[in-house]
Amino acid sequence: MIPFKLSDELIEEIQLLIVSKSDSALRTKMEDFHYADIAEIINELNFEHATYIIKLLDSEKTSEVLTELDENIREQILGNLSAKEIADEISELDTDDAVDIIAELPEERVNEIIAQIGDKEHARDIVELLRYDEDTAGGLMAKELVKVNENWNVLTCVKEMRRQAENVTRVHSIYVVDNDGKLKGRLSLKDLLTTSTKAQISSVYIPKVDFVTVHDKAEDVARLMSKYDLEAIPVIDELGRLVGRITIDDIVDVIKEEAEKDYQLAAGITQDVEADDDIWVHTKARLPWLLIGMFGGLGAASIIGSFQGAMANPILLSFVPLIQATAGNMGVQSSAIVVQGLANDTIRGELFKRLGKEFVLGLINGCAIALVVLIISHFLFQTSYLVSATIGVALITVIIIAALVGTFVPIFLDKKGIDPAVATGPFITTSNDVFGILIYFTIAKLILGF
Repeated sequence: MIPFKLSDELIEEIQLLIVSKSDSALRTKMEDFHYADIAEIINELNFEHATYIIKLLDSEKTSEVLTELDENIREQILGNLSAKEIADEISELDTDDAVDIIAELPEERVNEIIAQIGDKEHARDIVELLRYDEDTAGGLMAKELVKVNENWNVLTCVKEMRRQAENVTRVHSIYVVDNDGKLKGRLSLKDLLTTSTKAQISSVYIPKVDFVTVHDKAEDVARLMSKYDLEAIPVIDELGRLVGRITIDDIVDVIKEEAEKDYQLAAGITQDVEADDDIWVHTKARLPWLLIGMFGGLGAASIIGSFQGAMANPILLSFVPLIQATAGNMGVQSSAIVVQGLANDTIRGELFKRLGKEFVLGLINGCAIALVVLIISHFLFQTSYLVSATIGVALITVIIIAALVGTFVPIFLDKKGIDPAVATGPFITTSNDVFGILIYFTIAKLILGF
């Protein structure tokens, strides 16, 4: 398969086909593309042209395209479609994808769309899923799955599986339930094929099965599926009844969204933003941390101003950026590793033991960097031994402190229920800048006596 590559020439060609109303040629052109590629094309078109393509293609194709579109563009397109047109589109989708689309619409609009869905069972499943928060297992799951009763024999089981599989895009697992619909286990396809058709399912199913409940957090589901390399996982309700399944494609989306959110938090952006969002949205997301950084800078400036003796020594002042940068980098490195460990649930053991490890790492790294700076400052900047010693001791100290702060803060925030990703960016950098300056000039005052 040749990888799809979007180009200006392709966009221009499609726009020309739309303007010239060459519907047949446009359909033929689109048939060559995967629905994800069509979504990528539509994202680059204006609203009128995007809507034109959605209405031109058949529902089976466009329903999948809608799931891949940029949220803002999809919202605009859905706003230009009738309730019946949207109902026709989501009728082609699995329930989880259908919910992802219509959940973005006003409640009145959602009710109109559901009333237009011909398959009433499909409509009921969508209504049920809409009750759950989107960041829970219930909000992620699809109702389409294959389940068999433990009291059936193999022959009945195969017949029922064939019937159910018609409504399931991909069969990852076969789940076993009792007469009350409670999850009992899973069925191996190999065992099913090699067992007598008269055998009871209760004698061949595997009782051990990983599962989640409808109210489990999406991040916990992602962690579980990633840990055990699961392609799908069943979802049960408060009574233990099997109510749905979550597949790996939904979990990939969760992992991607969490990574994007953590990356933005680490960069000092307090809310989820897209590159195409308006200026006001970007301003609200960026300004809080910029203000924190500003106050941190003012704090550092006031600390420098309080050490009047340092002003008379330009060599000391020239190493301020080095102290700040080194402290900030060390703090971000330490916090990034801890945040990653917290996200992967690999941070274990006592806090003091972890801080002790960071102390040793800070000491080793600090000594190595201080030795290089000592040599360079003495021979290149012609600093005295006392000034070189001041810079070296200060570097070792600020690196150790930065490593400890970068480790402690994310763990502390996590225990308080705050996303520790906020610790990896401006928070750590700013705090270590201030601590670094204070430590640097305090050590300078003690050694040089100004």
